[in-house]
Amino acid sequence: MSTENEPRYIQVHPQDNVAIIVNPGGLPAGTQFPSGLVLQEAVPEAHKVALVALQPGDAVVRYGSVIGYAARAIPQGGWVAEDALTSPPPPALDALPLATETPAPLPPLEGYTFQGYRNADGTVGTRNILGISTTVQCVAGTVDYAVCRIKRELLPKYPNVDDVIAITHNYGCGVAINAPGAEIPIRTLRNLSLNPNLGGAPMVVSLGCEKMQPSQMLPVSTLPVLSEEPYVVRLQDEEHYGFEEMVSALMEMAEKRLERLNQRKRVTCPASDLVVGLQCGGSDAFSGVTANPAVGFAADLLVRAGATVMFSEVTEVRDAVHLLTARAASEQVARDLVREMAWYDEYLAHDNVDRSANPSPGNKKGGLANIVEKALGSVAKAGTSPLAAVTGPGERVTAKGLVFAATPASDFICGTLQLAAAMNMHVFTTGRGTPYGLAMAPVIKVATRSSLAKRWFDLIDVDAGKIATGEATIEDIGWEIFRLILKVASGEQQTWADRWGLHNEYALFNPGPVT
Repeated sequence: MSTENEPRYIQVHPQDNVAIIVNPGGLPAGTQFPSGLVLQEAVPEAHKVALVALQPGDAVVRYGSVIGYAARAIPQGGWVAEDALTSPPPPALDALPLATETPAPLPPLEGYTFQGYRNADGTVGTRNILGISTTVQCVAGTVDYAVCRIKRELLPKYPNVDDVIAITHNYGCGVAINAPGAEIPIRTLRNLSLNPNLGGAPMVVSLGCEKMQPSQMLPVSTLPVLSEEPYVVRLQDEEHYGFEEMVSALMEMAEKRLERLNQRKRVTCPASDLVVGLQCGGSDAFSGVTANPAVGFAADLLVRAGATVMFSEVTEVRDAVHLLTARAASEQVARDLVREMAWYDEYLAHDNVDRSANPSPGNKKGGLANIVEKALGSVAKAGTSPLAAVTGPGERVTAKGLVFAATPASDFICGTLQLAAAMNMHVFTTGRGTPYGLAMAPVIKVATRSSLAKRWFDLIDVDAGKIATGEATIEDIGWEIFRLILKVASGEQQTWADRWGLHNEYALFNPGPVT
């Protein structure tokens, strides 16, 4: 058991020639570790110290992989700061191992259940929510106004309904609706409306003159999976006289939906009905040591239980893609992953941007020197299971097991796309801290450091920092996360974000042009 005052660093892999400082606040020059290493200068918490002397051009190794090259001489015990490294090139996409090290399936994990809402299409919700979708931003203000009244005047009469939410956005008009990139925001909005936590046919509000008509957002081909036809209100319909009548029409239709939703009851469902999205935001150098490996262990438990587990964030996978293509379930799955990486490379290159735009200033302050180091820590969320499937942005995930659902690294866009992919539970790791939350699905937040968990005691749900201090193992925290997922999915326990009602806006990924 380590004490907080005892100097400590973490070396992840035996081949690593750098380690990160564990002690809160960092350590001063002259600090000596039990190994005999002496700090030649002050090193901040979570930042890297050289375990051996490094000459210019020497490889800097963390996670057993090269994260960069020394830009100058760094003495043993020296601070390996961001400006002391040059980044390596990303793995070449035409020379990746394809399903060469597919892991053997782990033993099934049976008998785990949760209390969920069974939908007509076979999916299961962890919440029973009335979602009001919109086809265009023009109606957002009216819908937001109506939702406030619905919550105040109608929702109390329907105790089995958890919430009423508006799915508003900045799309629908003034866009090149038939451009190739336009399919991404359209299918995102379509699949958001069909999220399992919304429990049936969508309620859709349209202005009437917009480019994205309800029939385009929800074409007939999607309707057979629904329990009933979608409800649509068009504000420009001639029978609406004035704003109050528009709002009354919305409330009347909402009450019909609330009546149907209120009849639903939680039933016992196997853990295999969970669709869990994994994400990290405000990451630091502890992310790949504590929270992400613990979430990866929980991900393996979920896969063993037959569930779907999604990880995303293309930019934060790109530099570790060779580790994932090798463990794909088949060569085709590996090629699908390469396809998404290549698409995003081209997307960034179109505006002369590359992956070096990530990490953020906060990531760097938290000890992450570059995107290579960040990616190697990020993919730890994916555990050790075979990669079973890959989907594009905004597509609905139907495969069981570990799935890569391609998204940008933006927290809000990633969360929105994972909801569109049918996510009914979300696990979010953070080192710097964020009050991030989603209205459509519960968000379990996992801290990488105990100091953050203690400081944000009423925002963080799981403290994975205990792994760094030796108070818990990766397996301990992994099981804690797994069990908490089942409790939250059952409605037995609220996350802190839900207790405070912290819900970020939906953010569409629109690579198409705006006219």
